[in-house]
Amino acid sequence: MADVMTEVGVRPRRDDDLPSCVEALSAVHRTDAYPVNWPADPGLWLTPDGLLEAWVAAAGPEVFGHVAITGGVDGGPVSVARLFVTSRARRRGVAGALLDPARAWAAARGLGLVLEVEDGGRAAIAFYERHGWRRVGTAESDWTTADGRTALMHTYVAPADEV
Repeated sequence: MADVMTEVGVRPRRDDDLPSCVEALSAVHRTDAYPVNWPADPGLWLTPDGLLEAWVAAAGPEVFGHVAITGGVDGGPVSVARLFVTSRARRRGVAGALLDPARAWAAARGLGLVLEVEDGGRAAIAFYERHGWRRVGTAESDWTTADGRTALMHTYVAPADEV
């Protein structure tokens, strides 16, 4: 594993990456329950409406992580979406490396960067807060978690020096 992990790089997602992205997402879902509710079409879930760009952390054909950005209507902020990293690639800077092109893309266009995290995503919340993201709101969502709770979504904005 160490040899493969040293070869992991971040690049734009290609259409032929989707099967490997779905495999990686499935592994994340099994270990971390992300996404909370498994989508009927995971490839489509990874390609949401309003998708602007997506990147993968990969070594050869194997995907270890993914991030997308969506939104940005009328100069508004763009949203980080579908960010995940497999357990094999954690604590190696992969999540931060995936966020780098999203931040650069937004900054190049003078756009803010936001994201939402469900309250149960404690590790993700800790990651974002450690990296300076600021919580600006919390609201109930219109969907329920696997344990039957109404999803509680926290909205974060990127640190000001990053956009």
